[in-house]
Amino acid sequence: MLDKIDMKKKAVRQDYDDRMAHLEIRMGELQRKSRELGIPIMIIFEGFEASGKGTMINKMIQPLDPRGFKVYTMEKETEEDRMHPYFWRYFIKTPAKGRIHIFDRSWYQGVEKGYVSPEEVRQFERQFTDDGMVVIKFFLAITKKEQKKRLESLEKEDSTKWRVQKEDWKKNKNYEQCLERCDAMLIQTDTANAPWTVVEAMDKRYAACKIMTTVVNRLTEAVAAKEAVQKRNSFAGEEKDDDLRNGVLQDIDLSKTLTPEEYKKKRKDLQKRMGILHNQMYLKRVPVILAFEGWDAGGKGGAIKRITQSIDPRGYEVVPIASPNDIEKAHHYLWRFWDKFPKDGHMAIFDRTWYGRVLVERVEGFATEEEWKRAYSEINNMEAHLAKSGAVVLKFWMHIDKDEQKFRFQQRQDTPEKQWKITDEDWRNREKWEDYEKAVDEMVFRTSTKEAPWHIIEANSKLYARIRVLEIVVEALEKRLK
Repeated sequence: MLDKIDMKKKAVRQDYDDRMAHLEIRMGELQRKSRELGIPIMIIFEGFEASGKGTMINKMIQPLDPRGFKVYTMEKETEEDRMHPYFWRYFIKTPAKGRIHIFDRSWYQGVEKGYVSPEEVRQFERQFTDDGMVVIKFFLAITKKEQKKRLESLEKEDSTKWRVQKEDWKKNKNYEQCLERCDAMLIQTDTANAPWTVVEAMDKRYAACKIMTTVVNRLTEAVAAKEAVQKRNSFAGEEKDDDLRNGVLQDIDLSKTLTPEEYKKKRKDLQKRMGILHNQMYLKRVPVILAFEGWDAGGKGGAIKRITQSIDPRGYEVVPIASPNDIEKAHHYLWRFWDKFPKDGHMAIFDRTWYGRVLVERVEGFATEEEWKRAYSEINNMEAHLAKSGAVVLKFWMHIDKDEQKFRFQQRQDTPEKQWKITDEDWRNREKWEDYEKAVDEMVFRTSTKEAPWHIIEANSKLYARIRVLEIVVEALEKRLK
């Protein structure tokens, strides 16, 4: 890509002024229209050192309402960043619907350094564009001679010399190798949903005009597409795959149980080991993610309590997941979970999870068929990234039968101190048991992976279920720490 561009391109002053005046008006109009339609926009600036990324960003934002955008400078990683999965610091900064977030450097630093692969980056961007986000990517290119000239100019001024690092001069010296690496990166990550625009940045007026034109064109297309979708007002049809279930839950033996004496003995041993492992996990900086799903009254809370009873409360967080609020709904559905993933050496325990997308949202119609079907691969990619970053990821489905659930519901209703646990919504959900069972079957079948396996817990016996969860966590941590 980079060897085909003409670095000599320039803009004529009069033409530039006239065209920019029109583009600036159009940019303001498109920002307002995108906000009205709820279109999230992410604009990424990459390029050679001293190619003018900051100058171009400043030029681009001039016609925009400052209340509707935010600029992030992402070049330096903090200690907190390094203690999380690589994509964490980018995901939590992605825009809500109707907002524009601009990145001066981005996740492509990870491609340069080998932290993530081009395929992982394509998957990362795809989840956003599939969800309706506009991703605009610019790479600013200048020649080796021009780069040297700009670095020297920056070093001469006291106010700007701090911006030039030894690494910048090293890259200028090895310009040809940098060019080759960047070219390979651009080719491998140039996709239809998130294409690269290479900007010939030798002439600043030409570069600014090309950037503004690209943004205006992309947003015009996005606005037209969103308005067309709204006019169609189409609805997803009924599913036609009722006979294609995988039957994951059909053969689970729910008769397994333990005596109180067996339970006490096993719990004492497992919790002691759990306490030791938690300390080792912290010292070796191993993050742990425990995800709990299950039927209402399936015993998630009881299992979580037995895990946490013997570990330091400063080293874990239990994250209860409720229905998304308005801010969370304005973001990609995975956004609210990324902020809760643990840093190295800590544990996050999720009571309900991101699987709500393929369970509650699927069954209740809060997500379209297209949205929940693509969620399987999005979730698998996310969990694979967490595991690659060093996390232990364990997922539990607390499984009970319909009669046991009814018994527990009735017990809660008849016990004053437990009545807060039962709602009309719980009773209503029982009427959709078969729909949820079908969704659980497919969820487990499609998202139980080597990196993040599902564990179906036979939970008709609370004592057995609590011990089984402890055993799985302890065994997984011992294996990981070895």
